Amino acid sequence: MATEPKTLQDAILYFSDADNCVAYLVARRWPNGVTCPTCGRADVSYIPARRVWQCKTRHPKAQFSVKVGTIMEDSALGLDKWLTAIWMQTNMKNGVSSWELHRSLGITQKCAWHMLHRVRLALQDTQTGGKLSGEVEVDETFIGGKARNMHADVKARKIQGRRGPMGKAIVAAVLERGGKVRATVVDRRKKKQLQALVRENVEPKSALYSDGACPLVRRK
Repeated sequence: MATEPKTLQDAILYFSDADNCVAYLVARRWPNGVTCPTCGRADVSYIPARRVWQCKTRHPKAQFSVKVGTIMEDSALGLDKWLTAIWMQTNMKNGVSSWELHRSLGITQKCAWHMLHRVRLALQDTQTGGKLSGEVEVDETFIGGKARNMHADVKARKIQGRRGPMGKAIVAAVLERGGKVRATVVDRRKKKQLQALVRENVEPKSALYSDGACPLVRRK
């Protein structure tokens, strides 16, 4: 297994070497040996000068790189940019924004936005439709600055039409214990909105947990 960078500095230095990038991806994509993405044949030869493989079977795309069949396939950006972006998105506690990626990698913000869109899509769990299961916690919170700290015009604009206390946004989330989390902004702190979130993101027959203040467990 190829080395796993532990810090952002390690990632930038490690992925600046093209051979390291190829070895890193090969170890994770083909742990049992490289196979042709088109026909699945394992009898392939590596061409170091171009960092591509040649399949012994004659067919279209007999030569292929480690990018083929991935989110990076049709991108002109090098593996150094892609792998550093993926490392940042998966290792930074709060993720990374397109503006931060733009500044860190020296690419345009628009390009960074498209990269992150592809990375986030690839990270989605498709085994069970992306839904959580087992023991799942449900809760909601309010996000936003304090109204008393806002200028009058800002307060009027932000509070207008908001359902949360003093103009704060309502964020509802479901958390799989020991696993993943899904969060979204809802317009109302009502049972109907939370039920919709649970149905969309949680497998049937899962055990749901919440506190007494949650609308899902309120009693009339």
